[in-house]
Amino acid sequence: MTTKTITTILAAALAPAVLMLAARPAPAQAPQQAPTFAAASADVQQELEKSLAELAALREKIAAEKIPLTRELSTLEGDLIKVRQDFQQSSSLLANRTLDLTSVTNEIKAREEEVSYLSGLLGEYMRNFESGLHIAELQRFRKPLDEAKLAVENETIARKQVFEVQAALLARSLERLQDALGGVKFEGTAVDAGGLVRQGSFVLAGPAAFFRASDGSVVGTAEQRLGSLEPSVMVFDNPEVAAAASEFIASGSGGLPFDPTLGNAHKIAQTEETLWEHIKKGGPVMWPIFILGGAAMLVALYKWVTMLLVKVPAETKIRSVIRAVGQGDNATASRLASELPGPVGAMLVAGTSSLGQPRDAIEESMYETVQRTQHRLQSLLPFVAISASAAPLLGLLGTVTGIMNTFSLITIYGTGDVKTLSSGISEALITTEYGLIVAIPSLLLHAFLSSKVRKIVNNLEATGVSFVNELARAEAKSSSVVEPKVAVTAAAAAKEPAVSA
Repeated sequence: MTTKTITTILAAALAPAVLMLAARPAPAQAPQQAPTFAAASADVQQELEKSLAELAALREKIAAEKIPLTRELSTLEGDLIKVRQDFQQSSSLLANRTLDLTSVTNEIKAREEEVSYLSGLLGEYMRNFESGLHIAELQRFRKPLDEAKLAVENETIARKQVFEVQAALLARSLERLQDALGGVKFEGTAVDAGGLVRQGSFVLAGPAAFFRASDGSVVGTAEQRLGSLEPSVMVFDNPEVAAAASEFIASGSGGLPFDPTLGNAHKIAQTEETLWEHIKKGGPVMWPIFILGGAAMLVALYKWVTMLLVKVPAETKIRSVIRAVGQGDNATASRLASELPGPVGAMLVAGTSSLGQPRDAIEESMYETVQRTQHRLQSLLPFVAISASAAPLLGLLGTVTGIMNTFSLITIYGTGDVKTLSSGISEALITTEYGLIVAIPSLLLHAFLSSKVRKIVNNLEATGVSFVNELARAEAKSSSVVEPKVAVTAAAAAKEPAVSA
């Protein structure tokens, strides 16, 4: 037994005695007598003896209770040791359980990742399988495909059921591979050339698919027509080939026609379109593009014809006029200039009619004719340049409207079927195409016609410069001749007074 335990027991045993001593009232004093030492000593001795007796009784009681308490304490300590052992075992078991739980959790997570990976693989396989099916086989596998799609999207069913549905589709796909080795025949519907849905039989032999109506009236290859989700029948034009294919589909034996292009020839033929159909796909913006292009072509043609009609006189006749001006024969120069055709003749007529006036006046008169001719030749040419600039902008406008229509169709139908978006895409591309088709020739025609105008104007300017230079040389020659005559006349006048004198 520990000291702390013994102290606790003694305190518990002595507590009643201490309380009794504290609660005992003090002895009453004689009212008139002073206490003596002997009386006080006797009282203290009496109290001491009594306390010793109580202490002895208490010790006996403690000794009597010590052994049972010691046994009880030993029992409790034994129980404590056992409880501690149980606690350690429980703690160890809990730690092991925690490790096991962590391992199980990681294992579950790994299995969930594997399940997700397998689900992704099966979903991808399902999409690839559907996209790889022939248009005729969609009817055959429509039910398992729809069940697999709905199972993936249905959140109320267990994942096990989803895997079962996908596994069933996988099994059907493996059966399809086995059937493809020797060909397969199944019932279905197809659309004939007149747009009627016919009930009949399909035969798949490798990549080729053939259809025969139940009454035998329609026999041909089964292909996918643009804009249609149902198989279409391309009827055989040759009666012998049609009869052989019909017998093969009906009986399962015989000759079978083979298309080396695997139906691509029919698809390419379906994509071919006339010019008018191609233009109509461009939408309403095509009209202003064609109107602008047509107007630019008409203006360019008119200006080209106008420039062809511009008469250019022979160089010898032009030189004769300039020579007459150099000789000072103004009348002859005016007559010869009036005989010259075209803007060159008009310019020389304006120059010869101003002879005798200052040179600046002559130059201004001729330059006015050049400016008038240049303005007349360049008229309407800016319209061709504007057409070359505006046509691509109209094409860009059609591109923007086509893209807007495409986004509107995406809002309505989504992006699942690209065929529904073809109208907006066609409008976006065709308008740009024809805008460039109009702009490039207009730009080239404007450059060609502008070069023709520059050539005519340069010819006029060169002729005018020659005229003015010849006139300047003539004036310089006449002034040099006049000055000596004036000097001789002055000398003669100076000699006359000397002779008279």
